[in-house]
Amino acid sequence: SICTDKMLIQSCLCWLTPAKLPEPDLHHKFDTMQVIKGQQVNSALKADLFKCNKKINTTVTPTEPPQGEFVLFFYVFVCLFLIWWQWESVLRGLEQLIILFIFIPSGTCQRSRLLNVTGPRVYTAGEYPGSHAYGAWGRDPRPEEGKESWYWLVMMTSSNRYSNYVRFYSSLSSLIIGVSVPGNVYIHTSNPTTNTIQGPNNVLYGGALYYNCYNRDAVCHFNLTTKHANFCHLEECYPYTDLDLATDESGVWVVFTTSLDFGNMILSKVEGGEPPALGKTWQTSVYKQAVTNTFMACGVLYATRYVNQELEEIFYSFNTVTGKERFNLGIFISKISPNIQALNYSPVDQTLHVYSDSNMRCFNDTFN
Repeated sequence: SICTDKMLIQSCLCWLTPAKLPEPDLHHKFDTMQVIKGQQVNSALKADLFKCNKKINTTVTPTEPPQGEFVLFFYVFVCLFLIWWQWESVLRGLEQLIILFIFIPSGTCQRSRLLNVTGPRVYTAGEYPGSHAYGAWGRDPRPEEGKESWYWLVMMTSSNRYSNYVRFYSSLSSLIIGVSVPGNVYIHTSNPTTNTIQGPNNVLYGGALYYNCYNRDAVCHFNLTTKHANFCHLEECYPYTDLDLATDESGVWVVFTTSLDFGNMILSKVEGGEPPALGKTWQTSVYKQAVTNTFMACGVLYATRYVNQELEEIFYSFNTVTGKERFNLGIFISKISPNIQALNYSPVDQTLHVYSDSNMRCFNDTFN
């Protein structure tokens, strides 16, 4: 039939049509240098990089503090680190600020703390160069009328330990050139004897000389006008220590020690009058024999120690208002002679009067 013939013809044609074979991979066959393969690898890498970059640039809610808070945190951290690193200096600075701006106790000076000592601004051997190695000199913080410019001098004229008079000069220039006017005022004609001077640590205040009485644990008071001497007795003093007398803006002070205090320094205010009396007393933590000299300024006790032949150090202070002690002042005095026999502060001109191996020197004090 016709249908059968058509089917036969189609079958023959299908059989005669060649089968479609897979094309050979000409790229791999002829790409001996693998250029095309490298391009494919590069394309894959570019696709991966694009995906990575898209993820990185995606906006995410921040989990760290904003920039301003971070900077503030950084500054606070740096400040705390510096405070920890320089803790002692920071404490000193804070203490000065508190003293200056927050709490200035009543009874102290505006210049309440000694910062430095410079000089000497005055240097003289006086009338008797090299003759008397021990002595003291200075000014009266509360002078009598007409004697505001006077200077006084006490030299140990017997055994480098005893004296019986005080010598006056009408001015500093008179002291330097050695012209003593009005001259000597004698406590007694004999030296030594009762109520004469023992030791170089003596001071003048309100027209009276205060000193360690000869052969007695007492502070002697010699009125230069009446020429009368009396004393106030101290407790049993520690062996081999002298009394140190000092003056400042508020009056006269005495530094000593007793056996009950095991040799540590004691500070007492000397109340004026005839006889004088000891007022308020303070105990300190410093062994007196470890100290070379003491002086008072603005109600603060200062102590020195020997460093070498060129330097003396003011290392210690005791504030009578706050009761606070400091052991690391580190204020140095330049010396021309190895030893300092007496040291006293003058509130009249804020200077230190030093008697050193028969020479007299005057140093400038710097307060805050």
